[in-house]
Amino acid sequence: MRTEGKSGGHIHPHIPPGALVERNLLVTMLLNFLITAVEIAGGMLSGSLSLLSDAIHNLSDGIAVIITYGALRISRRPSTLRHTFGLKRAELLAAIVNASTLIVISFFLIREAITRFAAPAPISGGLMFWVAGIGLVANAAGTLLLKKGAEGNLNLRAAYLHLLGDAISSVGVMIGAVCIMTLGINWVDSALTILISLYILKETYDIVRQSIDVIMMTTPEQIDMRELQKGVESIPGVRNIHHLHIWRLNDSDIHFEAHIEVEDVPVSKTEEIRRQIHRYLHERHDITHTTLQFECDSCLKKELV
Repeated sequence: MRTEGKSGGHIHPHIPPGALVERNLLVTMLLNFLITAVEIAGGMLSGSLSLLSDAIHNLSDGIAVIITYGALRISRRPSTLRHTFGLKRAELLAAIVNASTLIVISFFLIREAITRFAAPAPISGGLMFWVAGIGLVANAAGTLLLKKGAEGNLNLRAAYLHLLGDAISSVGVMIGAVCIMTLGINWVDSALTILISLYILKETYDIVRQSIDVIMMTTPEQIDMRELQKGVESIPGVRNIHHLHIWRLNDSDIHFEAHIEVEDVPVSKTEEIRRQIHRYLHERHDITHTTLQFECDSCLKKELV
């Protein structure tokens, strides 16, 4: 006996309405391009490498927001006969592009900072301080605009971390400017550049790793396959579960498919079993979409995967 069942429920983390997210992204993009222009001018006039590094990060932020915005629009397109899952993974590709760009920029700035340690350049601490202060205000505003959406979306989180990193780096640049003005230690500019870049590398590594895990259809980290097996097999009428697959369509949409061997019952009785399995998977493991194939001693091999 064999029949198939498919869950009708989809549960997603709360994300602000699309129009609000898109508006916030556009405002953030304008802020970043404005900061970039101000900091490039300020960095060249003051001689501050950390200010220029902050400007380059802000430029990459603006580009990242454009990519994020485009990916959000594409991901909302409906499913078609060619793309039956829709284009939701466009956001993952955007997250990888954004994070990878930051990694490349960070390594470049670390190299420049090490070069400057050998020959520190004269720096105007006062100009450096005030320009970094402008950057801090704008980056903090952009961070607040994207914070809520970043909680449940890797693509938005990548853009959010761009801005958060720049807000932190602006604080560092301001502290460095105070040290230059009061103590005359110009090497602190290079030290701050390295610290800012190392922080960005740490934050972006997780985004790249998580995005690649989703694309490679890796089982979500929070799901214990053996625990899930025991939970499903404890449901009355289920003999065993095998040929199981769990993957993420994107960072918030978990899909599940498996063969379910049941007791010798009529097809009509499997509907209640299906509902119980779906309820368990959703409530215990946050699985949003299930496809179950019911059978009665049909498979020769009954390994879990």
